[in-house]
Amino acid sequence: MNEPSPFDAIREFEFDGTSYKMADLTVLEDKGLCELDQLPVSIRVLLESVLRNVDGETITAEDVRNAASWEPEVPNVELPFTPSRVVLQDLTGVPAVVDLAALRSAVDRKGADPTIVEPEVPCDLVIDHSVQVDYFGSKDAYERNVELEYQRNGERYRSLKWAQQAFDDFRVVPPGTGIVHQVNLEYLGRVVHAREQNGEEWLLPDTLVGTDSHTPMIGGIGVVGWGVGGIEAEAAMLGQPITMKLPEVVGVRLTGELPEGATATDLVLHVTEQLREVGVVDRFVEFFGPGVSNLTVPDRATIANMAPEQGSTISMFPVDEATLEYLELTGRDEQHIELVREYLDAQGLFGEQNPEYTETVELDLSTITPSLAGPKRPQDRVPMGDMKTHFRGLVHGEFEDELDDIDEDAITRWISESSGSDDDRPDPDLPEPDVGDLTERVEVDVNGETTEIGHGSVVVSAITSCTNTSNPSVMLAAGLLARNAVERGLDVPAYVKTSLAPGSRVVTEYLEASGLLPYLEDLGYNVVGYGCTTCIGNAGPLPEPIERAIDAEDLWTTSVLSGNRNFEARIHPKVRANYLASPPLVVAYGLAGRMDIDLEHDPLGTDDDGNLVYLSDIWPGADEIHAAVHDSVDSSMFEEKYAEVFEGDERWAALDAPTGDVYEWDDSSTYIREPPFFRDFPLEKPGVADVEDARTLMLLGDTVTTDHISPAGPFSREQPAGEWLVEQGVEPHEFNTYGARRGNHEVMMRGTFANVRIENQMLDDVEGGYTIHHPTDDQTTVFEASRRYREDDTPLVVFAGEELGTGSSRDWAAKGTDLLGVRATIAESYERIFRDNLVGMGVLPLQFVDDDSWESLDLDGSERIAIHGLDDGLNVNDDLTVVAERADGSTVEFPVTAQVGTPAAVRYVENGGILHLVLRRLLSEE
Repeated sequence: MNEPSPFDAIREFEFDGTSYKMADLTVLEDKGLCELDQLPVSIRVLLESVLRNVDGETITAEDVRNAASWEPEVPNVELPFTPSRVVLQDLTGVPAVVDLAALRSAVDRKGADPTIVEPEVPCDLVIDHSVQVDYFGSKDAYERNVELEYQRNGERYRSLKWAQQAFDDFRVVPPGTGIVHQVNLEYLGRVVHAREQNGEEWLLPDTLVGTDSHTPMIGGIGVVGWGVGGIEAEAAMLGQPITMKLPEVVGVRLTGELPEGATATDLVLHVTEQLREVGVVDRFVEFFGPGVSNLTVPDRATIANMAPEQGSTISMFPVDEATLEYLELTGRDEQHIELVREYLDAQGLFGEQNPEYTETVELDLSTITPSLAGPKRPQDRVPMGDMKTHFRGLVHGEFEDELDDIDEDAITRWISESSGSDDDRPDPDLPEPDVGDLTERVEVDVNGETTEIGHGSVVVSAITSCTNTSNPSVMLAAGLLARNAVERGLDVPAYVKTSLAPGSRVVTEYLEASGLLPYLEDLGYNVVGYGCTTCIGNAGPLPEPIERAIDAEDLWTTSVLSGNRNFEARIHPKVRANYLASPPLVVAYGLAGRMDIDLEHDPLGTDDDGNLVYLSDIWPGADEIHAAVHDSVDSSMFEEKYAEVFEGDERWAALDAPTGDVYEWDDSSTYIREPPFFRDFPLEKPGVADVEDARTLMLLGDTVTTDHISPAGPFSREQPAGEWLVEQGVEPHEFNTYGARRGNHEVMMRGTFANVRIENQMLDDVEGGYTIHHPTDDQTTVFEASRRYREDDTPLVVFAGEELGTGSSRDWAAKGTDLLGVRATIAESYERIFRDNLVGMGVLPLQFVDDDSWESLDLDGSERIAIHGLDDGLNVNDDLTVVAERADGSTVEFPVTAQVGTPAAVRYVENGGILHLVLRRLLSEE
């Protein structure tokens, strides 16, 4: 907005007596640059951002032409996107605040004004990822968990209160309010901004990036937003446009309507499966067609939430009448709602759209069936009726080497036994075939009650995560099912850890208003906190007898949760199989207490009269669910709960936070430490050079997630992070989680590649963060090996298979990789956010070409590695050469492509990272 638009596209827009400026897209159509109705909606929104922010330097008229040039065969051009706001959550937000504070300290040490480091776009941080389920199944579970949350995280929270006073346009939503994405959907999201810029009133689409991969949930109300790592978000906060390639856009045409018994969760699991098969990584996804009108906005948001599981950058719906009705329901101002309608209508962005797409996918909503996803990937959908066969086959596959003496025919019958039909339900007392230890159960004592667990036992049953808790239909369906179960005399087994973590306080309001919360509580689903609990790895400990039995018998226990993530060891390190499901199915499997059950045919239990009770007997009908939503949810609830969204409770008010422009670092802190990234900061960029005589730190397979690379859950004293904390005088019961200690690089670099389930292929049958230090041939921890290599100035590389870095947008997965001394990763493919985070830290993400892989090249990790082609500089998507020298002196040479897709990304690598580039620019302008 610094200079007049080169296309004379800035015009006045009158609304309710106020004159606003807007960047008018229709002018570009008049000038022949594009046909608006042929452009996907998301591309039009990006185009508006580029058009409005032309300044002749950072963003030029050519950038506008590039953005307007979109067509199904997408041109290979880049565009600089400037979001209108940034959203943070605390696990990723604390490191962002720490980095901003470190930047101010670096500027201060250079003798410049530290306040030149200042967010240039509004930022909201929601503290939602730190509450842990230590207490559950009781009326006081919430209060006790929050009390522990403050005890564990007080220092982190004080740093966030410091940031709130130190930076302009930086707001903090205190703990105990809700999940960032639900708060964003119900309150923060505006769809259209009326904003003052340089003394002028402007109208612009609401756009954002967020430090959580599920940021695209906001696409449920037609807002373009996606998840980025904290590194990229910090740069956006500091006014740096996000430079990206013009994306392909996949259109998903919806028809029909959901059948009786199917939920929005079932729908999103189908969508996730289908889009993973289509392949939408690095692509935008838009939903259109007649079926859209049959979905409520919360249903749409449920689908949009799981964009990262689908693989897409965003998944969004059009802004239509249903969107405006949702804005009204959630308490948005009537005048603003009308402004949204008129502005978007003027831009051609309101209502049903039928543009051209790179690819179109068809989905008939009437084909959706009840489903789960697991045991360790969100895209692995399992129809509910196949769950028994699926899980038994899973367990048999795990233990088949131990079953040599068992009749294979008996095992086959056990896996695939017929469960009968609705009209011919089997006898639940029919004995199962003898398959040895697979069906044996172990007695455990839980709170004075003796019970039994075995393979398939559900030990965690959690209604949690932004995917579903923002959707009243599935939450009230869970309450109705709980009511019906209680009235039939059913109960949850004692060994099941139950929890309810609503995404906002409004959820509790309507569950109470409906009269259904007491029934959930009767089954143990008491409110344990308002935040992302089980899904992020904050499930808390299992009862000790349960954990001992799992270890002693090597049990494949399970969790079922209404979340979006179920990667290995994420939910709980001792739970081997994790399944995503709708809230009512979470309750159903909690009642069953086992996953190896066919809920279409097998009974959940018996009622007080000894009659068998099946899921179909207690499942609420669609009309009943709709009536509950209609009668229990109203706008006054949203208006009341969000009126005090930034105030917090007495605990927040009592936090004694530091003040001032520069953060006061405490070198003895085990939570917040000044990171080393900007110490002894050189004003000259380091550039790039060939890598010689490098060693392999990790040799990894396919689908290694950011959970594997940068764990977020609990850790033990036997791991490097735990050892370091003990050395600092921290007792193991005070460790908290990796996520809670993301403000301390000493912990996080020791936690990199330390997941208990990661498998380094250099080692045989070894799980966890271990590797080989090749000069000594010692097997040791990844951190210890990297420490030795760094002492010898030996550069490191990491090899991997497909989808390296899939999962959450964890900047520490890249930061830790950098601090361990890794100069480059070499993989078959990458998840977008992790790849961009590596670039943002100056680490080169290299990709095998053709069908090469470390396996096909017969590499075993012991080779000395050289990367050639960098001495002459780095270019966009450069072709480089890797030479691997084996111990016998023979070599294998193979090509790789640098996954550095834009000139801006090249500059980031040359500067050692994106924040290093920003800091050099800020200091040069002083």
